[in-house]
Amino acid sequence: MDFALPWPTSQGEWLAWSSAVVTVLLGLLFFLAPSLAFRALRLQVKPEKAAAIAEGRGRMSGFYLGVGLCCILLAQPLIYMALGFSWLFTAFGRLLSMMSDGANTPFNWVSIVVELVLAALPLAFAFGFLP
Repeated sequence: MDFALPWPTSQGEWLAWSSAVVTVLLGLLFFLAPSLAFRALRLQVKPEKAAAIAEGRGRMSGFYLGVGLCCILLAQPLIYMALGFSWLFTAFGRLLSMMSDGANTPFNWVSIVVELVLAALPLAFAFGFLP
């Protein structure tokens, strides 16, 4: 059995693939430079709680890299659907935080727009809205 990297063939698949690539790049940022990633997200790790860096390297990068790489390597609509729903629930969690935790900031508005775009691209492809 030969292994071949499935290359996107349609416009919809290219857009979904782009969302997966952004997800992988974010995962690599958390994996290789978690302190920088936390700073970009405006999060601060206390020096006495160095285990928080492990959360960035482990939990946060693991999901981003796992789902993103599965999309890129397998190119299956249902896996793109998992990626889209993951980003959609990320946006929903941010929206809940904005409404209930007083986190209504310009940074969160920009973030929610980015997350909704990253969700819409693979979902539109998976549900057949993009050719």
